[in-house]
Amino acid sequence: MNTGTTGTLYIVSAASGAGKTSLLRALMERDPKLVISVSHTTRSPRPGEQAGRDYHFVDESEFRRLIEVDAFLEHARVFDRRYGTTYAAVEADLAAGRDVLVEIDWQGARQIRERLAQTVSIFILPPSRDALEQRLRGRGQDSDEVIASRMAAAVDEMSHCGEYDYLVWNDDFDTALADLEAIIRVRRLRLAHQIGVSADALAALTGGAVGVR
Repeated sequence: MNTGTTGTLYIVSAASGAGKTSLLRALMERDPKLVISVSHTTRSPRPGEQAGRDYHFVDESEFRRLIEVDAFLEHARVFDRRYGTTYAAVEADLAAGRDVLVEIDWQGARQIRERLAQTVSIFILPPSRDALEQRLRGRGQDSDEVIASRMAAAVDEMSHCGEYDYLVWNDDFDTALADLEAIIRVRRLRLAHQIGVSADALAALTGGAVGVR
């Protein structure tokens, strides 16, 4: 699926509070060739979230209907809520040559890798457990009991980071952002991608078509 000028699907995962969403928003502001898929979820919107921009907010019955018609590339239950990425959310952009970011947990990442072999997976890590807990408490939205539950879930999520292609430490925001940019830039410099987007220029320089070894 990822040949020629077809875009790359980037799976990005992190424990809640690791700063993934802020990093990806900053990355997209710097790179107009990136798009982010908008997932479906059965949870309620958080303060500041907008339907269609952050998530497609649906009820349980609509989510089950989408499962029945095989609309999801991946879906999972997290914190008693459902999340899923539809095929429609990524296929058109990839076919048009755009690189697509998908924010999912390790369960969804496994499902996508099973269905689409040509993906790039990135896991974003906080500098420490203490730093992660401070970030979760800094939101001021959850009780101690909820924080403890989220920390336990975060440790479980981070235990799967070894399944990913790249690890990015979010100790310093600017450094982590530069690391994400580097991963994407390197992927775009691959020979197969360069042939796809610059075939005419390469032919003019070399006197003919350039083959992939």
